[in-house]
Amino acid sequence: MGLILTILGAISQGLIWGIMVIGLYITFRILDFADLTVDGSLALGGSVSAILILNGVNPILCLLIASLAGIVAGCVTGFLHIKLKIPGILAGILTMTALYSINIRIMGKANIPLLGKKTIFTCINELFKSFNSGSQIVSSIAVGLLTCVVIILSLYWFFGTEIGYAIRATGNNKNMVRALGINAGIMKIIALALSNGLIAFSGSLVAQSHGYADINMGTGALVCGLASIIIGETFMKKDINFIIKLFFVVLGSVLYRTIIAVALQVGMSPSDLKLFSAIIVASALALPKFLKKRGGVMC
Repeated sequence: MGLILTILGAISQGLIWGIMVIGLYITFRILDFADLTVDGSLALGGSVSAILILNGVNPILCLLIASLAGIVAGCVTGFLHIKLKIPGILAGILTMTALYSINIRIMGKANIPLLGKKTIFTCINELFKSFNSGSQIVSSIAVGLLTCVVIILSLYWFFGTEIGYAIRATGNNKNMVRALGINAGIMKIIALALSNGLIAFSGSLVAQSHGYADINMGTGALVCGLASIIIGETFMKKDINFIIKLFFVVLGSVLYRTIIAVALQVGMSPSDLKLFSAIIVASALALPKFLKKRGGVMC
């Protein structure tokens, strides 16, 4: 029974963190831009959401405001890279570093508990209780699944628009995009804003789910996100539909969280998680090449 609850908890967290992974997928795979703002923008979403909830703001409105804060962070990274000609990796590092101090300023301290405060999960949990089936895990899975589906469908529509196609083309061949008269710099800024908006949205959900916001809650998010993307991609076939790719990315997040949760359940020390995560990423990177040599079809 304990293992089943552990797996269900991992699924709920995998869905919530899956939104962050989708945001990371936009920059790393679609835009082909190594954005390191992730750790800072995830904590930004959590800190903004936490301070607003403490002041009695509706938790759903907190999600939207946190997303706007993430969009601003993404625009800053884009501005540093496009307008000031700072290399992309360094631009992300600069924004991430600045966000650490900004997040401290927003919260006023390193940690804000949300015990007893109204969050989107407590609201859903109360709804389930009215049907005599209340459970924090059930409410987390319900919120995470619904949110992921809505975001994936919205992104599928967005990347089918002219701007969406321009962003995808910028990631594939920015020289061709410029030849067609499209401002590749603006497309990068839009993609970075969208990506970090989703990441901050995820950070807000994580804070509301855990019941607290912490200045270090985004630490390691980049590695977790990349691991989730790589794990999800091992199940993808060539020329798969874009919307299916996004679902597989979320699946990768769920599988990653499940692997970590099971490892802790069987007795792994929390201090070994970083090493274990590195092994998972390395294995996921090597698996497609191994399968290709063995005649597999995964890519």
